[in-house]
Amino acid sequence: MDRFLEMQTFNAVVDAGSFVKAADALDVSKAAVSRYVADLEARLGVRLLQRTTRRLSLTEEGQVFYARSKELLAGVEEAEIEVSSRSAAASGLLRVNAPLTFGIRHLAPLWGVFRSRYPNVTLDVTLADRVVDLVEEGYDVAIRIATLPSSTLISKRLASTRMVLCASPQYLELHGVPRQPADLATHAVISYSYWSTKDEWHFDGPQGPVSVKTHPCLHTNNGDTCRAAALAHQGVILQPTFLVGEDLAVGTLVELMPEFHSLEMGIYAVYPTRKHVSPKVRALVEFLAGHFAQTRDAW
Repeated sequence: MDRFLEMQTFNAVVDAGSFVKAADALDVSKAAVSRYVADLEARLGVRLLQRTTRRLSLTEEGQVFYARSKELLAGVEEAEIEVSSRSAAASGLLRVNAPLTFGIRHLAPLWGVFRSRYPNVTLDVTLADRVVDLVEEGYDVAIRIATLPSSTLISKRLASTRMVLCASPQYLELHGVPRQPADLATHAVISYSYWSTKDEWHFDGPQGPVSVKTHPCLHTNNGDTCRAAALAHQGVILQPTFLVGEDLAVGTLVELMPEFHSLEMGIYAVYPTRKHVSPKVRALVEFLAGHFAQTRDAW
C-alpha cells in the first residue's frame, strides 16, 4: 500500500469528520477509505481513530500522527507548487518598493534588462525610504537595507554595504580632521533623519563600542542630499558605501577614523510568504540575486 495515500486518506477522514465525507472529498468509495485507514493502523500497530456510531475521535497516538503527517503533506504540496511555479511563465503586474537613492542608482538601470527577459511582466516601481507594509499596501517585493531582515517576511540577501564617516578635503582643511568620535560633537554634521538613533552616532572602536551626540547643521531624509552637502564642503556625513563609494575612490570625499567602524548592513529582497510564490516574484528575486552576486565586491 502507498504510504502517502494512507496518510492522505487518514488526514481527509480527520478533516472531514467522517469516512463518508472523506470518500466524497477524495472521490473514492467509503470501503476504500476504510481499508486505507485500517491498513495504516495495522502497519503502525496502533489505533489512530476511535469509532462510534455517532462520531470519530483521535486517540493520543492519532493526534501525534495527524499533526506530523499534516506537516509532511503540506511540505509535499509546497514542493509541488514551487517546482511547478518555476516552470510557469512570469507574467502580470509586479509591484516593487525600494529605497529612493538605492533605487535610482542601482536598480533603475536593471529594469530594462529584466523586462527584456520577462516581457510579459509589467513593473510598478515605487521609491520611498520609509518601511512599507507589503501586505497592507499591496507590494509583491521590497528591497530593504537593514542589519537584519524582518522576521515576518521571507528574505533573500543580495549584497552588503557599510556605513562610512566622511567629509570633503576642503572641509577638513578649514575645520580640521576629527581623530575620534568625541571630536564630532564640535564639527558640522549632516544628519540622515531616518536613523533609528537620530543624532547619536555609534561606532565600534579599538577599545570597544563608543557613541557621540552630534549637533547637525542640516537634517534630511534623503541620502543624496547628505552627499551633496558633504561635496559642497558643508560638513561630515555617515552614509553607505553604495552611495559614497565612487566619491571615496576619486578623493572628492575622504573616509574619517577608519578604525572606528559603524554599521554593516545587508541589502535584501523581501516578500510576504514562501508558499505559493508566483513566477514573477521568483523571477525578480533570482534576477537581482544573480546581478548583485557579480557586483558585490564593488561596495
